[in-house]
Amino acid sequence: MQKHYLVVSDFDQTLSVNDSGHALSEMLGIAGFEQKVGELARLNLVQQGAELAYLLRHDPDFRRVRREDLRAVGERVRLKRNIALLAGFLERGIGDARFTFYVVSAAPEEIVHSALRGLVPPEHILGTRFGYDEETGEIASVLRVQAGYGKVAAVDQLRASLGVPRDRIIYVGDGSSDIHVMLHVNRGEGLTIAVSESRQIAQIARRTVISDDALSVLVPVMEELFDFAPSQIRRAFEEHGLVIQEWDRVRTDWLTIQGGAEHPLQPAA
Repeated sequence: MQKHYLVVSDFDQTLSVNDSGHALSEMLGIAGFEQKVGELARLNLVQQGAELAYLLRHDPDFRRVRREDLRAVGERVRLKRNIALLAGFLERGIGDARFTFYVVSAAPEEIVHSALRGLVPPEHILGTRFGYDEETGEIASVLRVQAGYGKVAAVDQLRASLGVPRDRIIYVGDGSSDIHVMLHVNRGEGLTIAVSESRQIAQIARRTVISDDALSVLVPVMEELFDFAPSQIRRAFEEHGLVIQEWDRVRTDWLTIQGGAEHPLQPAA
């Protein structure tokens, strides 16, 4: 029987190099984006990852943003390499396994659709959705936010509609907005992959892979789910005209040590 896997990826700094909010602020000349996001995070006013949606709806500096601005910034977002190849590889499948690929992001859907045009079908992209005032064009409401528990609900909805078991979910993310969904996928014995060394996310994900190439996430997929050896993975890439030029495996320990000043370490005899 052919196995069916659901692959869900975040967008900002997972498929893209930079953050949508930063790109939008730079394009429109809005200062203080990081400070505004930091303040919202300290207040726990919104779900982690939903800060841009809140600012677009409520902050005076961002209230002038219109739908066409979001589409324009999507065209400026710098993407990781080989997203189209990743989607094609997943579509072809591995052995007797087939994959369905979705992007679920807290970024406005206009940005993600514009950035991934021609790479991922729009019906396979779930982003934050706004309602717009028909007369002024300004954002009038927030209809859907794919952040925090919103991502958990989106992944569960996709899984149920596709009839995929919980242990055949693969989730790829990079930051704090992915914590809830990664914990959820881990509980169902799915595969979670971090593409950032952020301590919050790397401690939760089953695997971490750092690269500027979107295809890199296939390495833990092949190893964890199909028991591919490194030589088999290299061969699979080479069959598609790709060469893994550098592959370093690093284990990282984070330590914070306090106290002990009254008992200084003695030099070894």
